[in-house]
Amino acid sequence: MKWDEFSDWGKKISEWAQDYHLTVGDKPVRAQTEPGEVFNALPAHPPEQAQAIEDIFRDFEDIVMPGITHWQHPRFFAYFNSNASAPSVLAEFLASAIAPQCMLWQTSPAATEMETRMMDWLRQALDLPEEFAGVIQDSASSATLAAVLTMREKVLNWQGNRQGLFGQKPLRVYCSAEVHTSVDRAIWVAGIGQDNLVRVPIKGDWRGMDPAVLDRAIQADLDSGFQPAGVIMCVGGTGTGATDPIDECLKVAQKYGLYTHVDAAWAGSAMICPEYRHYWPGVDQADSIVFNPHKWLGVQFDCCAHFLKSPDDLVQTLAISPEFLKTHGKDGVINYSEWSVPLGRRFRALKLWFVIRAYGLEGLRERLRNHVNWSVDLHDKLAVEPDFQITTQPMWSLWTFRYAPEGHPDLDALNLRLVNAINDDGRIYLTQTRVDGDMTIRFQAGQFETTEDDVRMAYDVITEIARSLT
Repeated sequence: MKWDEFSDWGKKISEWAQDYHLTVGDKPVRAQTEPGEVFNALPAHPPEQAQAIEDIFRDFEDIVMPGITHWQHPRFFAYFNSNASAPSVLAEFLASAIAPQCMLWQTSPAATEMETRMMDWLRQALDLPEEFAGVIQDSASSATLAAVLTMREKVLNWQGNRQGLFGQKPLRVYCSAEVHTSVDRAIWVAGIGQDNLVRVPIKGDWRGMDPAVLDRAIQADLDSGFQPAGVIMCVGGTGTGATDPIDECLKVAQKYGLYTHVDAAWAGSAMICPEYRHYWPGVDQADSIVFNPHKWLGVQFDCCAHFLKSPDDLVQTLAISPEFLKTHGKDGVINYSEWSVPLGRRFRALKLWFVIRAYGLEGLRERLRNHVNWSVDLHDKLAVEPDFQITTQPMWSLWTFRYAPEGHPDLDALNLRLVNAINDDGRIYLTQTRVDGDMTIRFQAGQFETTEDDVRMAYDVITEIARSLT
């Protein structure tokens, strides 16, 4: 394909994308293909000669699309949504077309300076203090890894990268049982080891970490010759929306001088609404905070906002500056590759700029509030249905339930059958989780174009299919 053909195909694909978003609600939410179906439809060997774009695009529609689960479907109530609003898609189109590698200020000054400004816009939207600076990471997993590496280096007086962990006291990191598995992976990659991730029991309706037990665990480790390094707190955990008492946990961590990281990957977006900020009291005292605009603010994946009270700690942990990466003759510039694990960086700030300007903060707040209110309404309606149990209360737009007809011998198996039957039906998409060992079904509303009618349909589908199983 030549560039003089690009415009025609750009128009065709743009029209296809518009039609896709306008009609995706007519499709089954989850891919209906069987394992291996797409793989076997793809030729076993690469072509030796060029093939026409017409043929490639036809195969895209015939082979690829049947195997796509539609994350932009308005009745995608599973996981947390990976949204793609129209202005975000346009921004990604532009970023893909100019294709800058934004590792340094000098490799694209606009990308670096827009990132600095957009992160400050988000800081203001969350009402975080001016002392916080931000960087766009690819995902919360990377931000959490960066935080774990930083707490490791700080507690080892910046010698871990040089000397390794051999011969050091075992480091300990503390969290609740409800944190995302990205925390476990960060512990692995940082060399701290799974056995040194201390799970603190939860309590209360928010299913948050017990600060008193956290305090005792840290002191016990000190007494046993371990080296506490940091505390990772959760706001809006994936399973049930579990949220730690941030202010109380921070006080414990500060008592022992530990580095603190708050993972609000999903729920952090809601904090642009002042009425939801009571869920993270005292967050301004944390060292590191992360949330994903790509989960609930309509920004295309991937785009993760990582805020730091002391960016110098992160830079001291990650920065490597060989001569070919130095910027000479320019003072006061930021090279964000020193703030993240990857050296290469995409122009992610552009889509934040498009989305925030296209909707405004108030337009984004309205969407979030609608999702929460509609989800709570669905919760209230299902809560009074016979044979249904609410297993966790709404945390923002996330809650869990269980189908529990009296006398059924195996409710775990029944609920797994139910969620599978719902997803095979195709009208909505849900996922399962476990609450205190019991199989339950989780619901969350967060797709950018979801309507109240879409959420209401979930009630009809859930009750209809549940009753058909017993």
